[in-house]
Amino acid sequence: MRVTLWGTRGSLASPGPDTDHYGGNTACVEVVSRDGTVLILDAGTGIRRLGTQLVRTAQRVDILLTHLHMDHIQGLAFFAPLYNPQIEVHIWGPASITLGLRARLTRYLSPPLFPVALQEIPGEPILHEVPCDTFTIGDFRISSSLVCHPGPTVGYRIENERAILAYLPDHEPAMGARDFPIEDEWTSGYAIAADADLLIHDAQYTSEQYKRYVGWGHCSMTDALKFAALTRAKQMVTFHHDPSHVDAALDQMLATEVAALAPDFIVTPGIEGTIFNLGGPPFTL
Repeated sequence: MRVTLWGTRGSLASPGPDTDHYGGNTACVEVVSRDGTVLILDAGTGIRRLGTQLVRTAQRVDILLTHLHMDHIQGLAFFAPLYNPQIEVHIWGPASITLGLRARLTRYLSPPLFPVALQEIPGEPILHEVPCDTFTIGDFRISSSLVCHPGPTVGYRIENERAILAYLPDHEPAMGARDFPIEDEWTSGYAIAADADLLIHDAQYTSEQYKRYVGWGHCSMTDALKFAALTRAKQMVTFHHDPSHVDAALDQMLATEVAALAPDFIVTPGIEGTIFNLGGPPFTL
C-alpha cells in the first residue's frame, strides 16, 4: 500500500513561512492499494488539494473520519469529488449517543457554517457509521474501535496481505495512568496498533506541555513513542502537530525525545507530502 501525508497539523490550520517544512494543513492521509482502491483518512484542510487530483481519476473514494472535530472535517466541503456525480463517495465516521452520522455532519454542511446543505451536494455521498465489524474495501480489511479522546472518536487499522497501517491521530493513551505504559489490555488503541508496519500517531505536546493539558485528548511525543514501543510498531510517524509548534520547534522535539528514549523502531516526522510504500516496491496508478 502507498500512504501519502496530505495534512499533518492538529487543532487549527497554520500555514506560513515558519511551518513550511512540516506543512500547515490539518489531518488528511491517502492510502492506495495496487488494485486502485483509494482510502482517505480524515478530511482536514489537506483533503482539498488531494481532491483536485482524484476528481480526474477516481471512480470510488472512501473517506474514513476518526471523529468530527473541525480540524478533521473542515476540508470536506471543498473536496471536489463530492460535486461529481460520476464518482462514488463513501463517508465512514462515528455517530454520537443522540445523533446519527448524517445529522452530525449536517451541522457543519449547512448554513450558517456552509452555504450548501449536505443533502444538496451533487455527489450524494453514502454514509456508514463506525465502529462496526471488520469490513472490506477493495484490497483492504479495515477495523475500527473507540479510543481515548473527547467525543466519539475511533482509530483505524488497515490491512492487506502485504502490510498493516494503524492510524490514531487524536489519542491520549496515557490518561489516567500513573506510570505509562500500562498493561496491553488496559491501553486505549492497543488492538488497532499492535504489530503495525506503520503507526501514524498523535504527538502534539512536549512532556511539559502535556501536564497542562491532561484530558484534552492528545499525547506527548514521549508517550507516543512509549505507545509505539508497547505495540511493537516497526515505524512511527509523529502527527497532529500543535499549531504553535514551528518547524524548528518540531525538529528539536523529535531530536530530544528520540535521543532520550532510543527507540528500536524507525521514527519519522509527519511532513506533508511524505510518501510511504509499505509491503513492496513503489508503484503508480
